[in-house]
Formats: sequence, structure tokens, C-alpha cells
Amino acid sequence: MNYRYMRVLVMFDLPTLTSSDLKEYRRFRKYLIQSGFMMLQESVYIKLVQNSSVAITVTENVKKNKPPDGLVQVLGITEKQFSKMEIVVGESKKDVIDSDERLVIL
Repeated sequence: MNYRYMRVLVMFDLPTLTSSDLKEYRRFRKYLIQSGFMMLQESVYIKLVQNSSVAITVTENVKKNKPPDGLVQVLGITEKQFSKMEIVVGESKKDVIDSDERLVIL
């Protein structure tokens, strides 16, 4: 089978003024982590998927679990596009394995 790996980026800006806002923020963040997303930077999470069909499914699941308030944006990009990302300031964390070389497809 030929797979075209993609990345699904979820970027969000959620209110944290009240205790219910904080609860929704924690719930959404926990959902992302349990769904296999990794934190790229604060409020930006990323997930490696096998192809565009899986990316669409992941996007639909994010929509189903969205918080009631705030801004949540989802972007699907190819692995080739993601690999062209340049770090302008700062440095990349090397303690997180962020590649598809050990991906197991069942």
C-alpha cells in the first residue's frame, strides 16, 4: 500500500477567565493528548496520520470535541510541507520522536 503521510495541526486560543473556562480548556487539551496529538508549542498540537482520509476523520473528531467558546483551527499539511518548516528563533526539542520511521500499521 502506498501511504501519503500527513500532519494535522490544531491551533487554539481558549478563554481561561472562569473556572468553567479552565475546565473546558483542560478537557480539550486532555482530549488532544489522548487522541495522539503532540504539543508542537503552547496551544499548537500536531498528529501524524497515514493519509488525507485519516486526516479528515481526525478533523471531524476534533470538531466533535471542540470547546463551546474560543478559537480552534485545524490545518492538514503533507509530511513534505511539514519537513520544510524553518525554526527562526529558539531550538527544537529532541526528546520527542517526531518522525514516521517507527510507525506501525496494523
